[in-house]
Amino acid sequence: MKTGLILVDIQNDYFPGGRMELAGMVKASSKAKDLLSLSRESQWPTFHIQHIAYREGATFFLPDTEGAEIHDSVKPLSGDIVIQKHHINCFKETPLLDELKKAAVERIVICGAMSHMCIDAAVRAAADLGFNCVVIHDACATRDVQFENRTISAQQVHGSFMAALAMAYAEVLSLDAFISRVKGVDTT
Repeated sequence: MKTGLILVDIQNDYFPGGRMELAGMVKASSKAKDLLSLSRESQWPTFHIQHIAYREGATFFLPDTEGAEIHDSVKPLSGDIVIQKHHINCFKETPLLDELKKAAVERIVICGAMSHMCIDAAVRAAADLGFNCVVIHDACATRDVQFENRTISAQQVHGSFMAALAMAYAEVLSLDAFISRVKGVDTT
């Protein structure tokens, strides 16, 4: 089964000092960097998703800003495909599906941000389109959210969404578990 890697919205605005800093983004991007190295070593097609926010009232990922740039930790190389999106779902009104088909990808490994928004939307859409999906949970990040006058911690948000995706949409693994599987290492 041919594998492809999708790195979703690992952009400067999600890092410390950015316009929408996420909890654990530095650690998640370090894992994403290692996953990207594995992808390159394995010669998997790599797809960088870059969100550019054109909607009225947007406060981050604004066009032509440093915050919208892909973070240096996962900087694309010349052979990598960069797909810009303007919606939460990276398949909506983008060439992503066509590029995945052109590369004959059947299994998608996904990481990035935010767990409860763009990662969730990407995984559900990919699964609905017939792809086998793997989410590397420790290479994803999110933030605290508000609901009914209470704060739900980023850790709880992340855990809830990973658990939901694992029920029916994807295999959800740590980077170490995924690397062990890819390299055929028995961890039992």
